[in-house]
Amino acid sequence: QVQLVESGGGAVQAGGSLRLSCAASGYTFSTTSMGWFRQAPGKEREGVAAIVTGYGSTYYGDSVKGRFTISHDKAKNTVYLQMNSLKPEDTAMYYCAATLTTRFSGTGYVPPRRPYEYTDWGQGTQVTVSS
Repeated sequence: QVQLVESGGGAVQAGGSLRLSCAASGYTFSTTSMGWFRQAPGKEREGVAAIVTGYGSTYYGDSVKGRFTISHDKAKNTVYLQMNSLKPEDTAMYYCAATLTTRFSGTGYVPPRRPYEYTDWGQGTQVTVSS
């Protein structure tokens, strides 16, 4: 049974940093796509960042490029989201997701970007950024 457990959320002031963690268990394949999504009240769930764990290729949403970094620790089967220069608009529930699906672009494998492409989800961790 696949299980994703997030941690690391909290409340910070604008300009601060947080690191989210997502520990995955139950996957028998070494290559998966894992992503972070977020959802603020009244808004649709949006893709923040994603990574193909076997290749390291990544995707970032436009609003977080240059501020957030996704990484994967193969030994721990844990994905991290380092969030720097946080803004009040980053306030949301952050969800970890995983899927065995990858996409192939012209240059190699890339992770899916849409929530519906992911099959497994964590419970979420709240991030609140105050101004």
